[in-house]
Amino acid sequence: MTQAPVSPSRLAGISAFLDRFAATADRSAALPPAVGNKARLMLLDTVACMLAARNAPEVLGLETQLSGLDSGLFRFPGGRALSNLGAVAVAAMAATWDEACEGLAAAHGRPGVPVIAALLPHAVTRDAELGVLLRSLVAGFEVGARAGAWLRIQPGMHVDGNWPSLGATAAMSDLLDLPLAMRMTALNIAACQLSTSLYLPVASGANARNTYLPHSAWLGVLAATSAAAGVSAPADALPHYAEKFSAAGDEPAFAADRFLILDAYLKPHAAVRHVHFGAEAARLLRERLNGSTESITGIRLRIYREAITYCGNCNPRQPIQAQFSLSFGLAAALVHGGIETDVYREETFNAPELRRLEALVEIEADEQLTAAGARGATLLVEAAGQRLEQQVGAIKGDPELPMTADEIRDKFLRYASCCVEAECAQRFAEGILHGQPGLKLGYLWSMLG
Repeated sequence: MTQAPVSPSRLAGISAFLDRFAATADRSAALPPAVGNKARLMLLDTVACMLAARNAPEVLGLETQLSGLDSGLFRFPGGRALSNLGAVAVAAMAATWDEACEGLAAAHGRPGVPVIAALLPHAVTRDAELGVLLRSLVAGFEVGARAGAWLRIQPGMHVDGNWPSLGATAAMSDLLDLPLAMRMTALNIAACQLSTSLYLPVASGANARNTYLPHSAWLGVLAATSAAAGVSAPADALPHYAEKFSAAGDEPAFAADRFLILDAYLKPHAAVRHVHFGAEAARLLRERLNGSTESITGIRLRIYREAITYCGNCNPRQPIQAQFSLSFGLAAALVHGGIETDVYREETFNAPELRRLEALVEIEADEQLTAAGARGATLLVEAAGQRLEQQVGAIKGDPELPMTADEIRDKFLRYASCCVEAECAQRFAEGILHGQPGLKLGYLWSMLG
């Protein structure tokens, strides 16, 4: 079905943002402090997610396969030698494996993961400066975020294999220090081949979804390097794609000087963001039960309808289904006080008490929240003859309730513990959070061992 043409203001918003960054292409202009700090937090948080997935057999299997095909200069801690492109794929898959990574509500996706996955191996092997990486991260995030805000996917699709390529393209173009004309060409090269990625694997329990962001990051690298090589593209590829293949709307573009990265959320729980509302209510209610769940005999969750649409999976049989399951996430938070990545590993995934509670959960739509376009949840629990209620509105990670640097550091240390010694992880975290912009990435990465 042919869609309405995309509003010119949306393309103007992307162009204006690139113009702004082109004006600071000499790399002498520092990012605003709040923006730079948020980029540091996002970088550390995303690396945490990458490292946590290093005990997932499929992630290690991909690393083995890609290393065998084409080894190179990059290594994850304790890992095999990878080419930069191999490392890009492993980084993107690992970062999203447990659904603990960043996101942006306005984009309905995660602009930062493919950007960081594309940049990190190249920045490390080129021994780029931390400040350069952070600047390119912000450049890519802002372009990807704006693309996600207007390139709405069609029903039945998943965002990860689609517009995130544009952010990765912009980030790599910035790392390569391409002139503005080449950056726009790179975006148009990517726009000519944005993929159609299905939601189907999530619904069926297949983790093929985790290959989507590697594909997006790869395309970003390909588009940027192709533009640098002199490859051409139609100047109107982006509006053509939006008109023919997306569900783009006509809302006004974000102002060019607005940094959307400041609105991005970082997650305290390893699950899709919709799941966090019930999980937070469960965590708070668990405290009222002094951590004991054995007396619980009934659970009812009222939540906005969109959460049910995307995360209504009950009795999930595979981890990727559980990451999109309101009932599983709620039960995990009742049992553990949160949703950590190890809940998706074989030894804990089918824990009897977690599964007992998950089977008790009844879910209903909160039509008042839905009509207001608001997010939140109300959890009702029957336990030992009591009826307990817990409401949640804003949740940790929202712009008005952001995770602190200490909380992100603690998350990193927990997630990295599977493959990095505590002292090494601490030094790396301090380097990311407080290192001078001139700190070399090769040296910083070597801290992980």
